[in-house]
Amino acid sequence: MEKQRIGIFASGTGSNAMNLIRFFEHHPVIEIAFVLSNKSDAKVLVTAKEAGIQTHCLSNDAVSNSETLIELCRKERIDWVLLAGYLRKVPDAFIQTYATKIINLHPSLLPKYGGKGMYGMYVHQAVVAANEPRTGITIHYVNEEFDKGEIIAQFHCPVTPEDTPETVAKKIHTLEQSYLPLVIEATINNRL
Repeated sequence: MEKQRIGIFASGTGSNAMNLIRFFEHHPVIEIAFVLSNKSDAKVLVTAKEAGIQTHCLSNDAVSNSETLIELCRKERIDWVLLAGYLRKVPDAFIQTYATKIINLHPSLLPKYGGKGMYGMYVHQAVVAANEPRTGITIHYVNEEFDKGEIIAQFHCPVTPEDTPETVAKKIHTLEQSYLPLVIEATINNRL
């Protein structure tokens, strides 16, 4: 059986992308094929390349073009796409081509604190400002609406009155590092 190939789309430092690269490095069924970014200065491109993973950097115009993304993913024989800190909306035709094969990681318990403009510290600031008793991560399929796709899994942590957006961010990062690879592995294995 050929391995299931994942393309990771990321826009920033890539700590979750690197965690996945390490986790799947010698996996019998799943492999990371490439990391794509829309930012030429994204740290994830450097760290992925250093780990021996192919990288692609495409302009915002290029990643807005479904045909460009579809052609790249077909050429690389991509089975799954994972959005890990990717800050661009994926074009609808690309979503339809890879229906139920694009997974996003979001740093809140959706449907709360999702949608356009809700990413990273903006989410954690909103959680703290609302005095939420808990927050967490959501791993979900991508559809044509921001953060509205079917939820695969959620994991939560408490938010205390002493928490700041920065301490919440650390809690969320721990959840992401612990659970994202396991959920991706289980999701792909369950679909084989």
